[in-house]
Amino acid sequence: MSIEARLLELGITIPQATKPVAAYVPAVRTGNLIFVSGQLPMVAGELKFKGILGRDVDVAEGYEAARICAINCLAAIKTIEPDLNRIKRIVKVTGFVNSVPESGDQPKVVNGASELLQSIFGDRGIHARAAIGMSGLPLNAAVEVEMIVEVE
Repeated sequence: MSIEARLLELGITIPQATKPVAAYVPAVRTGNLIFVSGQLPMVAGELKFKGILGRDVDVAEGYEAARICAINCLAAIKTIEPDLNRIKRIVKVTGFVNSVPESGDQPKVVNGASELLQSIFGDRGIHARAAIGMSGLPLNAAVEVEMIVEVE
């Protein structure tokens, strides 16, 4: 099954890549790797989840925010490689979670990105990962996700 067919089956639409909010590009390719800049939970140009996990945002909302971030990562990849079938492997996902210092739920939040990628890409979506608590993120976003993918 093609990735586009799988996305359709899952009811996922990949949007246009979000315009950077600073001096960077959404993604860069070097050799057979694409490095995706950190993506926020933006939907239709609006930041969907703001605030701090454990104060303003709960784990379920953070999970959904990470899921949106992963979709936006795929949009960034499409600016360089329009055919997502050419992705050989999701190599690494790094999730940054705006959270209170005592929170230990960052891995549960970043599962929103990881589980989405695995549901889309199957074994090619299994990846190395870091889930990091932060004291702040751009635009007061609840979550930011970046990734590295290998392409054909």
